[in-house]
Parts: sequence; structure tokens; C-alpha cells
Amino acid sequence: MAFRLKLVPNDTKIDFFKWQKLTFGFSALLMVLSVICLLVFGLNFGIDFRGGTTIRTEATQPIDVGAYREAMQPLNLGDVAITQVFDPSFDADQHVAQVRISAQDGAEAVTPDTILAVEAALQEVDPTVTFPSVESVGPKVSGELIQTAIYSVLASLIAISVYIWLRFEWQFSVGAIVALIHDVLITMGVFALFQIKFDLATVAALLTIVGYSINDTVVVFDRLRENLMKFKKMPLRDVMNLSVNETLSRTVMTSGTTLVALIALLVLGGDVIRSFVFAITFGIVIGTYSSVYVAKNVVLWLGVKRDWSKPDPKAAGTQFNEGGTP
Repeated sequence: MAFRLKLVPNDTKIDFFKWQKLTFGFSALLMVLSVICLLVFGLNFGIDFRGGTTIRTEATQPIDVGAYREAMQPLNLGDVAITQVFDPSFDADQHVAQVRISAQDGAEAVTPDTILAVEAALQEVDPTVTFPSVESVGPKVSGELIQTAIYSVLASLIAISVYIWLRFEWQFSVGAIVALIHDVLITMGVFALFQIKFDLATVAALLTIVGYSINDTVVVFDRLRENLMKFKKMPLRDVMNLSVNETLSRTVMTSGTTLVALIALLVLGGDVIRSFVFAITFGIVIGTYSSVYVAKNVVLWLGVKRDWSKPDPKAAGTQFNEGGTP
């Protein structure tokens, strides 16, 4: 006999609008707090965006950050940050640190001679220390990367809004974009609040969040459009509730199984990919929430066309369909 796991029954009748003022207000509050965190704390840009050199060290003896800093002081390197890295996957005698050196004035990156001098200074403190990786990025390149990252996120949002507008109606497009901005902004706010490293991998995670969130939203919108054609006399709010309840099992199962894999990566994947995995994990949680409580609330507020059997030549999303069918 086949075993089918169901986290949510098929016939739920949850009123997702019962607390709409609370959930909408909660989302608005989180977005405002995220903007404040970004303005007050700023993002903790990684070496990709700041320019400079990151040296990863590994040693069998415990790391003395003060001794590391004192050994490097005679080199006059300017802004140097030393961070000890903790990870449950490390061995008992594996001690890891990251030494981040900002780009020097007038230089594209830290010179090879300087890197050798740093390594020699640290080996005087601890002869067991090794240097498994060294990453360098010039300030000019880092500025271009910031610009490109912003363009990539904006381009994805514009392309998605056009796609939703053509496939559905402009009200759906506005709802989807508001939900995506909600997801990206709050995720960046969390990064600013906890000063989690924000690098190119995090930008890739944000784009992944955009794709995952819009996929979830489109599933709900698709069922909503079917039900709008099926239940023409039912109030719009009830049709939306019905559509979310009908897709709830799929939403919970998809998000739940994805989160299981991501949490395993978050715990066991190591510090190198931790900020990337954290961004996707948090984004999936907030993206699932927004597809249920933000996107459709915006559509309800804007209102939609109810009779989909009569295509409107002036409206996107229907002018390409015969008889209003997708």
C-alpha cells in the first residue's frame, strides 16, 4: 500500500483575511524597520564589494586574535579585520580565521609582497598556521560589481512584472512586485541588523529568492484565475481564500522539503557558504509568507476583472487568449 505524507489536509477552510490588518501591518512594519537598519547599520560588504584581500588561515592551535593583530601592526596595513570562524563541522584541532585587509590608497589590491609579509608575521605567532585561500578584489572592480548587482536585481523585478502583467492582469503584476520587494528588502534588513557578510553569493541568493517567491505566487494566482472563471458570483475575498486553501498543501510541502535540505546545509555546509544558505533559507520562509499574506491582499485591494469569459482587448493577459483560457 502506497504511503502518502500530507502535512496539510486537502479540504482546509482557513480564513487568510481574518487577520489581514495585522499581517499587512506586520509586513509594513518589517519593511520600515529593514530600511532603518540599512540606513543606520549599513550592509557588511564582503571583499567582493569593498575591495581588498581576504586571507583564510587554519591552525591546530587555538587562535589568539590579539597576537595576530599585534604581529601585523608593524606592517601598517590600515584597516585590518580578523575574524575567528566557528563551525560545528570543524575538527577539534581545526581553528580557522579570516584576515581581511582593505585595499591600500592608490592600489588596486594588496600586493603579493604584502601578502607574503602577512603570512610570515602570522607564522611567527603560530608555526602551525597555513593559508588555504587568498582572495583579492580591486576597488574599481568592486564598484562595478555593486552596480551590476543592483542592475541584476532590478532587471529581474522588471522582467517578472511584465511577465505577470501579460499572463494575468496588471493588478496581479503589482501584487507580485510588492511581494518580491517585501521579500528582498526584509532579507537585506536582516543582513544589516546582524551584520552578516553581504557578497556576490548573497546577491545570487537574493535572485534565487525572487525566483522561488514568484513561483509560489504564480501557483496561487493561477488557481485564483481558474476559480474566478468558475465562481463568477462568489465574492472576490472568498475566491481568494478558496484558492489559497486549495494550494496550501502544495505550498507547505514544497517549502518544507526545501527547508529540510537548506537547514542541513546551514548546519553542516561550513562557513564559506553560510551567508548564501542563510539568505535562501530566510528568503523562502518570508517568500512563502508573502505569497499567502501580501501578494493576494494587494490584488484584493486593487480589485480584478470577474468575467474572464469576455476578453478585454485593452487589457494585458486576455488579449492573447481565445475565450479567456490560458
